[in-house]
Amino acid sequence: MSVNCSLWQDNCMSVKRFAFAKFSEVTEQCFLLFTLVLLMFLASLTGNALIALTIRTNPVLHTPMYFFLANLSLLEIGYTCSVIPKMLQSLVSEARGISREGCATQMFFFILFGISECCLLAAMAFDRYIAICSPLHYATRMSHEVCTHLTIVSWGVGCMVSLGQTSYIFSLDFCGPCEIDHFFCDLPPILALACGDTSHNEAAVFVVVIVCISSPFLLIIASYGRILAAVLVMPSPEGCHKALSTCSSHMLVVTLFYGSASVTYLRPKANHSPGVDKLLALFYTVVTSMLNPIIYSLWNKDIKAALRRTLGKKKF
Repeated sequence: MSVNCSLWQDNCMSVKRFAFAKFSEVTEQCFLLFTLVLLMFLASLTGNALIALTIRTNPVLHTPMYFFLANLSLLEIGYTCSVIPKMLQSLVSEARGISREGCATQMFFFILFGISECCLLAAMAFDRYIAICSPLHYATRMSHEVCTHLTIVSWGVGCMVSLGQTSYIFSLDFCGPCEIDHFFCDLPPILALACGDTSHNEAAVFVVVIVCISSPFLLIIASYGRILAAVLVMPSPEGCHKALSTCSSHMLVVTLFYGSASVTYLRPKANHSPGVDKLLALFYTVVTSMLNPIIYSLWNKDIKAALRRTLGKKKF
């Protein structure tokens, strides 16, 4: 059922409120998706909070690698919280509307946490590169000050990009339709509702994707290329296995995050499909955030041991 936009337009005929499209007219399907998303959301919050708490309360984990991992967990919490609560409300309620300001706020935080995570994943790959390829200089090159600066830069880049993109997109006029064919205020579906020519905005989005998503990904690839070259010449099989085990979890997280994000934002406009976009959005907003703590806790002995100690303390 389409939404009557005239109720949400001012005297200048500019839309002041939007509404998210219904997932399905079948109530049972909406409730099933609501249940699945809610369970994944709670699992993501619990897992990422546990990872951050475990690293904070275990001095043995106060190293650069786990410092970045704790920040990644906090980013994942913010990332999911900026999108999922409104998505859950829209799935089971008729209150699917969102104000123009609310939509801009959601987009700002979504881009902030997403771009910051891209940069932080690159910093984590650089940390592993220094640890494996220059172990004698690791303590000086990856000092606490350096790690803090890299984290601040990651958050700063995310903040600048999100502020610029959100301001640029919402400076456009929206004169109807006002129904967002998506679960949240993502860039492509909002641009699709704008009046007039949006080619400059689409070009700006493409530039941001290249600079802030593709560039960190290339840095990650370069770092792991050097790591692989160093591992292949290691004389000890044990050392080779240890080096690869410390990187495997990060490589899997990078693949999941960048794979879904690249398919979403680097596809030509003509190839975008609302159904596919929604599935991809569910994957990179809910599924990856839920899987990250599982991946790190299953593949990392230090995290598993620290989690046991942390959970053991909570029992007493």
